[in-house]
Amino acid sequence: MGDLLRRWRERRRRSQLDVAIAAEVSARHLSFIETGRAGPSRDMIERLCVELDVPLRERNAMFLAAGFAPAYPERPLVDLGVAREAVETVLAGHEPNPALAVNVRWEMLAANRSMQLFLDDIAAHLLEPPVNVLRATLHPDGLAPRIQNFRQWRAHVVTRVRRQWERTAAEGLSELLAEIESYPVPTGTFADGTPQANDLVVPMRLRSEHGELAFHYALTVFGAARDVTLDEIAIETFFPADDATAAVVRAMAA
Repeated sequence: MGDLLRRWRERRRRSQLDVAIAAEVSARHLSFIETGRAGPSRDMIERLCVELDVPLRERNAMFLAAGFAPAYPERPLVDLGVAREAVETVLAGHEPNPALAVNVRWEMLAANRSMQLFLDDIAAHLLEPPVNVLRATLHPDGLAPRIQNFRQWRAHVVTRVRRQWERTAAEGLSELLAEIESYPVPTGTFADGTPQANDLVVPMRLRSEHGELAFHYALTVFGAARDVTLDEIAIETFFPADDATAAVVRAMAA
């Protein structure tokens, strides 16, 4: 357990003294925990994990390593009850605009009907479950040939996944990052590949049979999650960036 704690402290770039003061434990005791000379209580593990912003899945790993049962359940989305209904309500409420829910590995868990706007012309092998939305978007057989500002979009995605890997250390993310960075740039896309300084809302310019469509994109997560699955869920939402795009989206939904 001590090795896991030390890795997360170093990942957060925190000193033992800094963490000890914030978690109200002596630096000596924290050092003993990291070296295995002292065994932490469940409460101590939770306090340290909260201070280091350790994801729930990794907190469970720490509890197991310390000889305790996992503290947080992990259930499929369909078994999350009220939380599942909340996800479905958000997706349905975003119509006629596209929206979908993904897990920490960017696998699609649920989507509203308007997402079909993005799924057209994507190769069948990219739509086999579980659908990885980054692969389906940036792969040459996916949405990539239709994305006008592909370089900018990929730069944003790479930056976001790199940040996510730094925060979560989720299994498979580093491999996914290397994969999407290796995809070639389609011909006929804009040259600009510089991420925006503020990437809260990122533009996507999409070529379609209705002309060029422009969307703003945002990603939201659930706060104060107490279930591993819910802790790892994010909702991707797309908003029309101009009146022409809004009209096309409304017409397709109708």
